[in-house]
Amino acid sequence: MSMDNKEEINKTDKNQDKNENLNKDASEKKTLEEKLKESEDKLLRSLAEIENQRRRFEKEIKDAFEFGSFNFAKESLAILDNLKRAREAIKNDEDLKKNKDLDKFLENLIIIEKDLVSIFERNRIKKIATDKKKFDPNLHQAMSEIENVSVDSGTILQEIQAGYMLGERLLRPSLVTVAKKKISKKPQNEEKINDK
Repeated sequence: MSMDNKEEINKTDKNQDKNENLNKDASEKKTLEEKLKESEDKLLRSLAEIENQRRRFEKEIKDAFEFGSFNFAKESLAILDNLKRAREAIKNDEDLKKNKDLDKFLENLIIIEKDLVSIFERNRIKKIATDKKKFDPNLHQAMSEIENVSVDSGTILQEIQAGYMLGERLLRPSLVTVAKKKISKKPQNEEKINDK
């Protein structure tokens, strides 16, 4: 082997070493860049999670303020129901009908009822309308169905117990009687003839 060949081989080896070193530096830079991107991605995900958690907490706080009294309001409806029942029972009692002060007493019960309803309304507790309304399973609970041809099927005929909303949330559904169409029954003989 000549000196020139040896020098060329050494130069080639050196060039290869330089190229390998450059490739190592490039791969180290890539890994640093990749690590930076990974860190940036993790940071963005963490920030997004923190933001989502903040929004959840804000919603929970808002709901606590708006609906924290939900159970109290729901149980307070029993007071209004009992006042109405007491008024009806007193009004229909034969012995009490003879009492001259009955009308004054009933009038006072009505005033108490109205005051309670106005307190409910000031606290966003509203009665659900049912008169001649279409049955809505989100607001009403059907207790019975009555055949009625004078109104559309699914129309509320009678309210058994009033329902209430607290803001946009259902506090208690209205218990109602709903109209249904009368079903015409064909005689069995006629059905057999039509099937043939």
